[in-house]
Amino acid sequence: MNVTMNMKPRRNLIIAFVLATALSGLALRTASAQEGDAPPRQHWSFSGPFGIYDEAQLQRGFKIYREVCSTCHSLKLLAFRNLADPGGPGFTVAQAAAIAATFQVTAGPNDQGQMYQRPGGIADYFPPPFPNDQAARAALGGKLPPDMSVLAKARGYEWGFPKFIFDAFTMYQEDGPDYIHAIITGYEKPPAGFSLPPGGQYDKYFPGHAIGMPQPLNDGQVEYTDGTPATVDQYGRDVAAFLMWAAEPTLDARKKLGFQVFLFLIVLTGLLYFTKKRVWHAVHHHT
Repeated sequence: MNVTMNMKPRRNLIIAFVLATALSGLALRTASAQEGDAPPRQHWSFSGPFGIYDEAQLQRGFKIYREVCSTCHSLKLLAFRNLADPGGPGFTVAQAAAIAATFQVTAGPNDQGQMYQRPGGIADYFPPPFPNDQAARAALGGKLPPDMSVLAKARGYEWGFPKFIFDAFTMYQEDGPDYIHAIITGYEKPPAGFSLPPGGQYDKYFPGHAIGMPQPLNDGQVEYTDGTPATVDQYGRDVAAFLMWAAEPTLDARKKLGFQVFLFLIVLTGLLYFTKKRVWHAVHHHT
């Protein structure tokens, strides 16, 4: 009787904890929904424990960045040599060097103690479009475009309870690319009564819906030579995949290593089990 009575407070405490967690998750989800619509989830080749990057998609995404995004956004943590790394866009070293040569990087000082511009080399990092943050703000009406090196990891969406629990079991980690794709495709005319700040654009997926970046892409703006549809939706998918690779360049190798470790642990478990059986078999028969 006493055991049953002692268990009731514990059960009530557990129920209260579960309800509090559910309500807090619901509040977080409601707050996120008020800031911006939930971005639709996309199907990515690199999602899941066995997913890998699509080389062709990464090359198309790099083309989008190079021709459109690089005019405002930096990629300062990525070197040109990374374009030829395994698991990346699949460029050769010669192709990566040729791409680097089309960029101008700041070098020096020279014999006169001055900095100068020269064509990029394969060991150089992607140069920023502006010499400093103040110059970027001055050129873009006071707005500072974020660096895109780890944008796919830094941006995301809070789904709240219980969605994040299911994501933990399914190992879904592509909220960043989903968010980038949604922002690119979310430009619309503002609804009646919505007040945009000066220079703002309406984006249904951006928190607060007022984004300072003008719509960067339109259908047919960037030409694809592999027959892929040149649409804003496809542009968004490709550049989001490329930015995911920029943020996680060793993703393929990491998943491969994880799979090998998993197999090793299975074999080790089996060996330990049969070793235990062998050892204790002798002990039991001895006694």
